[in-house]
Amino acid sequence: MADSERSYLLDCWDKGICPYCRKPFPPKNRVGTGSKEKGGFAASTATPDTMNSRSKSASVDLLTPAAESLPAPASRAGASDTGAASEPEAHSTGILPSQELEQLVRVSKDISALEPIQDDQIQPASLDLRLGSVAYRVRASFLPGRSSTVQEKLEQFAMHKMDITNGGVLERGCVYIVPLLESVVLRHRMSAMGNPKSSTGRLDIFTRLITDYGSEFDRVREQYRGPLFAEISPRTFSILVRKGSRLNQLRIRRGSPPNSDEALRRLQEQVQLVTSNTSEEDIRNGVPITVDVRGERSGGVIGFKARSHSDLIDIDRERHYEITDFWEPVHVPSRGGLVLDPADFYILASEGAVRVPPSHAAEMIAYDTLVGEFRVHYAGFFDPGFGDPVAGGTGARAVLEVRSYEVPFVIEHGQIVGRLVYERLTSPPSRLYGQGLRSSYQRQGIALSKHFKAWTEVAR
Repeated sequence: MADSERSYLLDCWDKGICPYCRKPFPPKNRVGTGSKEKGGFAASTATPDTMNSRSKSASVDLLTPAAESLPAPASRAGASDTGAASEPEAHSTGILPSQELEQLVRVSKDISALEPIQDDQIQPASLDLRLGSVAYRVRASFLPGRSSTVQEKLEQFAMHKMDITNGGVLERGCVYIVPLLESVVLRHRMSAMGNPKSSTGRLDIFTRLITDYGSEFDRVREQYRGPLFAEISPRTFSILVRKGSRLNQLRIRRGSPPNSDEALRRLQEQVQLVTSNTSEEDIRNGVPITVDVRGERSGGVIGFKARSHSDLIDIDRERHYEITDFWEPVHVPSRGGLVLDPADFYILASEGAVRVPPSHAAEMIAYDTLVGEFRVHYAGFFDPGFGDPVAGGTGARAVLEVRSYEVPFVIEHGQIVGRLVYERLTSPPSRLYGQGLRSSYQRQGIALSKHFKAWTEVAR
C-alpha cells in the first residue's frame, strides 16, 4: 500500500469517516478490535508486501466498507416489478448514486462551485454542470496534455473572450471553451466521466468536458483536483447561453467495478434491458440497440431532420419553439432503408424499449466503425430508472442523434446502430429518473429536445 493511501485511510479513521463515501461512521463501529476493525471498515490483516500484490488485482478490494456506513437508498429503489421490497445490495466499487453525490456536495465539499449547487443538479447517478460567466472563442479544439493547464492553452488559441453572464450567442460551426462553475476533488480510487445532457445532444451541440493536464475528452483522472471546462461547438443551430446554463453532466466512479458480457447477459435475462430481438451472441461490449425505420407506432413518421439555416435557440427556454421552424419530419422510406446524408442531422428512435434498472446506470457508445460510418447518440448517459416500471417508464425508447460521416449511408430497420454499456452503482439511488425529478424524456417515443412544443402527430 502506498504511503499516500495509508495516510489517507488513517486520516479518515482519525476523523471517524468512511474513506469511500466520507460519511461519519455509526458510534458502534468506531471501536477497534483484535481483528483490526476500525472506524466502520475492516482493515486488511495482510502484510505490506501482500497488500501491494493484492492491490494490483481488480477483483479484490483492500478495504470493505461496513454495509451500515453506506447511504440509505430510496425505499422503492430496491423494489421488484410487483412492488415487493427487496434488500438493496451495496458495493464498494461502482458509479456513485445521488445520495453519495449529495454527500460530496454538502458534507465533504469534494464537489464545490462558485455559486451554491442546486438540489435539482443532482440526478440519480450524475451531476448537472453549469456554465460560468465567460466563454472563449478558440481557433481549434484542443486537449491540454499532461504538461499544460486549460488556461495556458487558451493563451495560445483564444481569439476573443465573451461575457455571457446575462447571455451570449455561440455561433454554429465555431468552437468555444467555457470554464464551469463546478470544480472537483477526487480522492483515491475516484475518477469521473463527462457527457452532454440529453437536450444538448438533441440540438446537435458537440459538448465535451476537459480538465487541466487532461489527455482525454470527457474523462477526469483519478485524484484530480481542480476546475472543469466545457468545449462547446454547435453543429446545426446557433444557441443563446448564459451563466448557469446546463449543457453537460458528470458521473463519478469509485474503483473498477467488474463488468463482463456474461453478467450483462444475465441482467438482460432477468429484467429485459431491451425488448428487441437480442440473442446472447449479440451481447458483447454492451447491449445492442437497433433502429426503427418502419414507424408502425408513430403514424409512419420515423424521426426528424434538422433544417439548415434556422433561427437561434435559447438553451434555457422550454416548450417554446415550433417544431416545423427547425425540423422536418422523416417518413418511412418507400422501399429499403433510410439514406443518411452526411450534411444532415437526424433524430431517430430505437426499435425496442430500453430499461435501466435502479441498480445500474448505462452509457451509449457513440461511434463504432464496425456498424457503419456514422455517429449515434452524442448524449450517452442513461440514468437509473429510465424505462423502468418502478419509475413509471415502461416502454421508453432510446432517442438516437445520428450524423453520417463523409459519405451517404443506408440504415435498415432493425440494424444495430449502437451499444448500451451498463455499469452497476455502489447502491440504488435515493431518487430515480422520472420520480419527483424534472425528467423530460421518461416514457418517450420519438422525442425532440424539451425546447420544442409537442408534436401531436407522433404517437408513442
